Amino acid sequence: MKKLLIANRGEIAVRIARAARDYGVASVAVYSDDDAGALHAEAADEAYGLGPGRPADTYLDIGRILDIARRAGADAVHPGYGFLSERAEFAKAVIDAGLTWVGPPPAVIAALGDKVEARRIAAGVGAPLVRGSDGPLATAADAVAFAKEAGLPLAIKAAFGGGGRGMKVARRLEEVGELFDSAVREATEAFGRGECYAEQFLDRPRHIEAQVLADGHGNTLVLGTRDCSLQRRNQKLVEEAPAPFLDGTTRTRIHEAARAICAAAGYVGAGTVEFLLSEGGVLSFLEVNTRLQVEHPVTEETTGLDIVVEQLRIADGLPLALTETPEPRGHAFEFRINAEDPGRGFLPTPGRITRFRPPSGPGVRLDSGVEAGSEIPGLYDSLMAKLIVSGPTREVALARARRALGEFVIEGIASVLPFHRAVLAEPAFTGEDGFSVYTNWIETEFAGVPPAPRVDPAEGGLLSTFVEIDGRRHRLGLPAALFSGLSAAQPSQGPAERPGAVTAPIPGTLQQWLVADGAEVAKGEAVALIEAMKMETRVLAPKAGRLRIAAEAGRTVALGAELAVVE
Repeated sequence: MKKLLIANRGEIAVRIARAARDYGVASVAVYSDDDAGALHAEAADEAYGLGPGRPADTYLDIGRILDIARRAGADAVHPGYGFLSERAEFAKAVIDAGLTWVGPPPAVIAALGDKVEARRIAAGVGAPLVRGSDGPLATAADAVAFAKEAGLPLAIKAAFGGGGRGMKVARRLEEVGELFDSAVREATEAFGRGECYAEQFLDRPRHIEAQVLADGHGNTLVLGTRDCSLQRRNQKLVEEAPAPFLDGTTRTRIHEAARAICAAAGYVGAGTVEFLLSEGGVLSFLEVNTRLQVEHPVTEETTGLDIVVEQLRIADGLPLALTETPEPRGHAFEFRINAEDPGRGFLPTPGRITRFRPPSGPGVRLDSGVEAGSEIPGLYDSLMAKLIVSGPTREVALARARRALGEFVIEGIASVLPFHRAVLAEPAFTGEDGFSVYTNWIETEFAGVPPAPRVDPAEGGLLSTFVEIDGRRHRLGLPAALFSGLSAAQPSQGPAERPGAVTAPIPGTLQQWLVADGAEVAKGEAVALIEAMKMETRVLAPKAGRLRIAAEAGRTVALGAELAVVE
């Protein structure tokens, strides 16, 4: 390959652009209008605009991305993670266009991306499995029927997707139907397909995964394990490598099952095989992510291998740089720095970063897609950056992490930094008396942190120093004084909230009303859903009474906007 198009955004697009430069190939970025000032558009050698609209009109538009690849003269495409990274039709379209696809073959993506088929492959090689539905479930009623048969708790999962989106855990029979419908909506929005299946949910499980690399010469290598148990809303927040407090037998079973599943599927490229490990030691295959993982840096830090460069080498037909699973070099943690308020249930907080002062020093690495002045759009994932901290032992890495998180300053929007600082004081995580966190530990046992101060989103558009010519981004050498006096955006001053007002807890899209206009509602009842940063947030009634709807479903709403009133 000579020129690589990066079909993604944010920190992962910056990460891939850096790997391309290290590998000696040029890079091409794409960006939506909402990302016009984003860091990844500057990190690549060239950048082309995708135009306005939601992800379906920009980063998920296969035809538009391939047209840019043609215009830019790119001969290879890296999908990053999320968006089109696990879409077999995108991989096939790239290959059919005569370009090099940095990822597994389309048929492998299709087989392993279908979570039901992936379970069949895993069963075929003897990997451990819990009971699941025989294929996707057609309706909410089918989900309820399976729950009655298999028992609770029950996990409802997107059959074609990953990253925790389109996944719900039902613990009561009466919530199965509603959660199934919600999972279908999330899966459709995130992956373009809404099929969902169900399987028994291991209560209080750890989430452990194995990083795999496979080349086109028949070599399949497991690089080691990671623990990703600290999650909220089924989205990982903290990951570490190697997975701590594992006995040798379990680690070997994970390595062998991961290698066997990928070899049986004919895997090529970087991938991750995920497992759940119950309190009682029951191990069960979860899924295969046929792409680069967000948490790949902790494996890089503990192996000395650049996984993204390895992806490029494999795509170029080269053999793996390693042939045996390496012994871990110390220990590493990754802290996802999301634009969310952990004191308000991890509500996403899009807006403008006014101050961004990252840490540095021994054992500290930052993979970031933002800087001071960056806009965090509400259309995309809330991940801004990743703080990776390593040390010769887990204890040293924890001490460095406390220091690094103490140095980290982000202002202008809320972030999850207070959560990360708090969790490093939790014995359940630090492990003095054993490691006892699990996938829903945050929701069930974590004491929480205070809410961040409310920050009104800054108004006013982007003041940029570039111009697009024929869709390609070109930098302008305009003096900054030209813009003096234009960038002092003032906080919005909304009207005082009236009694009984149902207001938007986050900015986003009013996805749907859960009750009809004029219906009687109870205090605290969920009356609507708002979608922002790929997550659904319930809007609750502030008191009991009759609901009078003022905003139509489908519209974009601002933080604190009045949606209805309870009389």
